[in-house]
Amino acid sequence: MKKVEAIIKPFKLDEVKDALNGIGIQGMTVTEVKGFGRQKGHMELYRGAEYDISFFPKIKIEVVIPDSMLDKVLSAIERSAKTDQIGDGKIFVYSLDNVIRIRTGEIGETAI
Repeated sequence: MKKVEAIIKPFKLDEVKDALNGIGIQGMTVTEVKGFGRQKGHMELYRGAEYDISFFPKIKIEVVIPDSMLDKVLSAIERSAKTDQIGDGKIFVYSLDNVIRIRTGEIGETAI
């Protein structure tokens, strides 16, 4: 099993969600996060005062999938989140040892 985390631009959330639903992903966790990479931040002017904007709003999507779905999920996220602009985000893949569904006690891939 794999856990896939994708950090994307907020306005791409619906496209990524639809792409994942389209390949059969039924559940995901979405979190509003802030961060920066190579874009490093910038200065903004608000009511005559300058503000250093160091962190940009992003969305983190987390899905847990069987190993057999990994290539499809990565392709769907990359294709739907891409804008060809700096700050498009990153995808992280982790190996999972086990998953337990609390309600039913199911273990492993049946619990996904």
